[in-house]
Amino acid sequence: MRKFILTVLLILMLLGGFLFNIFYTTGFFREVESSNSFGPIYQTIALPGVEDMAIARADSLLILSVDDRAARREGKEGIKGLYLIDLRDPSFEAFSLTDQLDFPFFPHGISIFQLDSAKYGLMAINHVDGNHSVEHFILEGKNLIHQKTITDSNFISPNDLVMVGPEEFYYSNDHGYTDGLGVFAENYIGIKASNVGFYNGQSAEIKVGRIGYANGIQFDSAKGLLYVASVRAFQVKVYQVDENWNLTLLEDIEVGTGVDNIELDPSGNLWIGAHPNLLQFASYAAGKKPTAPSEVIQISYTSENSTVKSIFTDPGTTISGSSVALPWGDYLFIGNVMDSKVLVLKK
Repeated sequence: MRKFILTVLLILMLLGGFLFNIFYTTGFFREVESSNSFGPIYQTIALPGVEDMAIARADSLLILSVDDRAARREGKEGIKGLYLIDLRDPSFEAFSLTDQLDFPFFPHGISIFQLDSAKYGLMAINHVDGNHSVEHFILEGKNLIHQKTITDSNFISPNDLVMVGPEEFYYSNDHGYTDGLGVFAENYIGIKASNVGFYNGQSAEIKVGRIGYANGIQFDSAKGLLYVASVRAFQVKVYQVDENWNLTLLEDIEVGTGVDNIELDPSGNLWIGAHPNLLQFASYAAGKKPTAPSEVIQISYTSENSTVKSIFTDPGTTISGSSVALPWGDYLFIGNVMDSKVLVLKK
């Protein structure tokens, strides 16, 4: 009898430790309060589910990836597509670039690459009925022209991408498994099975693996560095890029929050929208909770010293589920996965 009781207690202790680890490593015990060191709210832009953004700084054009996931979750038709804001117009009015497309388009991660004066390549991950593709566009002035649809067997679960050439890009697969226990293990246990791939203009190959939910991805051409957000590990991974686009891990930056999309400012600082409580965000995304906390962090990275600053936090009352933060001049644009608006702060 005593051996049985000890066995039961041991099992309960192991189960308790397992559950505590899930709660602790997903930020469940963190209390998120309102803080803002950037500047007050200047404006809100009434577009839902602006999960990612990209900027053509030379022409002051901001591209928004829009998908009303909350409406689709309820079986309703929602706004979707790519929208453009001319930042030289202080009204920040957004208009659709893709309402004339003749195929289903539910954009996720996006990236832009300058080709010529006022001409850009633009790529967007597209998820339709469980199938994944990358849609290749040309943005010339304020006109967007679809070029082609890219598919590859190594687009396992693409989340974000960053163009490094006219047709070349790195991309993140946020999961290595696609269903069942594998996805559960990645999401909750923290199994590191996701990866980063590279598309060379003709085909894709996986470059690095063993990442805990790879998400946002960004390339700093001046430094030859690739940054990858590991949501589940609360890390930003830093890779050296060689002449053949191979990757060597330099370090993991511990950030204490569930990092999502990564943007660069002109000085090379990283701006990241983040989810400080992953379990609450998961409940919010599933429609089980009305809000989820938000955070924006800034990372100043050097090989000798990196600083991580929390720029903005909110418990979900102002904005829920922040996923991207993009600075432009005195402004900071904050997007999200499922909320109904973009937040604009001004210094």
